[in-house]
Amino acid sequence: MAYADINGARLWYEIMGKGEPLLLHHGYTACRENWMPVAERLQDRYQIILMECRGTGDSEDTGDGYNIPQYSEDVIGLMDHLGIGQLTYAGHSMGGGMGYWLGVHHPERLTRLILMAPIPSGGTSGVNHEQIDRNLAARLEGNRDYFMQQQLAGKFRDDVQTDAWFEHRVDQLMRVTETHIRGGAESMHSLNLESAIEQIKVPTLMLAGAVDGLLNANLDDFRRLPEATLQVFSWAGHDVAIHEPDGVAEAIDRFMQHGAFTAATLMNRNG
Repeated sequence: MAYADINGARLWYEIMGKGEPLLLHHGYTACRENWMPVAERLQDRYQIILMECRGTGDSEDTGDGYNIPQYSEDVIGLMDHLGIGQLTYAGHSMGGGMGYWLGVHHPERLTRLILMAPIPSGGTSGVNHEQIDRNLAARLEGNRDYFMQQQLAGKFRDDVQTDAWFEHRVDQLMRVTETHIRGGAESMHSLNLESAIEQIKVPTLMLAGAVDGLLNANLDDFRRLPEATLQVFSWAGHDVAIHEPDGVAEAIDRFMQHGAFTAATLMNRNG
């Protein structure tokens, strides 16, 4: 692991393996751990770059910059720091919203784009300030049981959603800075790229969970993307890489090798 000073923030990152660069970015209240099972499966084929945005994980808590445009610019800043001109970017949830932003504003820096259970390109439905206040109050009290009950309500995979995994998930929720929680929520709500993503020509892979409340939004955005392929995992919720690490790793590897292969691609090839 290492740190880099990027756009006024000391950001954590780690590089695993060698080969074509593939950057994996976490979601809103998560950290590198939500991608780690997939990173471990792909590190023998690609140069995996993990990073954590300001206010999360082991990255610095800064006074400002808690919004999708800044998080995305931090990705570009890390690429510059590492001397990487282009790479494949993979983002989960809020990180997928960053993927939309990068695809619209920095397509020249991307070879491919992977969106795993991304937030809607037109923004989330709203910001529940009362819920955020309750969560922050519980965290101030050190009330881990409050967060554990929330997390256990979504359990359906005993094989991968272990007690240890839930304890670590609560650790993440207890650590994320308040400015990231509030700023990130506002930024996800205000994202407005529905029309813009129709112009993304970077080959794109959409990964979705059939047990995820964002599935319909993911399908709608998939239809907007002109050069995209889709895989839906029937036994996965929002944490797709945790629920289906083998399937996600295989889908990414296939996409890295063959691009956005679709029915139109097949017709053009055989035409």
